Amino acid sequence: MATERTLSIIKPDATKRNLTGKINAKFEEAGLRIVAQKRIQLSKEQAGEFYKVHAERPFYDELCTFMASAPVVVQVLEGDGAIQKNREVMGATNPADAAPGTIRAEFAESVGENSVHGSDAPETAAEEIAYFFSGLELVG
Repeated sequence: MATERTLSIIKPDATKRNLTGKINAKFEEAGLRIVAQKRIQLSKEQAGEFYKVHAERPFYDELCTFMASAPVVVQVLEGDGAIQKNREVMGATNPADAAPGTIRAEFAESVGENSVHGSDAPETAAEEIAYFFSGLELVG
């Protein structure tokens, strides 16, 4: 399996509850390395730009407001098959459907406040990583 990089965001519902360390431990236990990380406060406009692929969906405005409601931790995870492995560790978007032991099963509060975001494909990962990080910040 090829070494990949993927974007991970620890969302406001999780940072408010001080879950960053517990969530990152799950990534690391799964064999993913954190090669870049920063805690930031997104504006609603920045969140809107990041999630523009969802602009036509009914939840878009609520999502942007939520993502700007408190700090987030943006990070780049690296490892063999990192994109798929990250998605497995996160669990299903709906925490009711998430497998036991996954981040969303353990920490998500709802479908909308589901604690984490992860890239869904190599192309998306490259775009999302570039949105938050310069090449100099990737130190894996």
